[in-house]
Amino acid sequence: VQLQASGGGLVQAGGSLRLSCAASGRTFTPYIMGWFRQAPGKEREFVATISWIESRSYVADSVKGRFTISRDGAKNTVYLQMNSLKPEDTAVYYCAAEPTDYGATYYYTEQDKYTYWGQGTLVTVSS
Repeated sequence: VQLQASGGGLVQAGGSLRLSCAASGRTFTPYIMGWFRQAPGKEREFVATISWIESRSYVADSVKGRFTISRDGAKNTVYLQMNSLKPEDTAVYYCAAEPTDYGATYYYTEQDKYTYWGQGTLVTVSS
């Protein structure tokens, strides 16, 4: 499967952005989806994840209450709604996918659980 992330850009602190990640290729396979980010000079870190069934989700403490992950009805696109952005949210955001079972209600927060990765989209938050 190929993942195409989009929606990044420059925004002022307190603003909002919505990132999208569209999956193509083997889209009939169920996937757990996740968002990760890598700030300059830092390691890549977990941001949010969502299950295949019931859209159960989990977000990192650093973005809880500000970021929301969701996926469309066809499940081929996952979104990351980012509100109340802070300068420390500045990073390249990556989406990731991992094949799972059709009845899976679980998700993954660990990077090494994901097989497929998108190219990343840059989010810059100015103060």
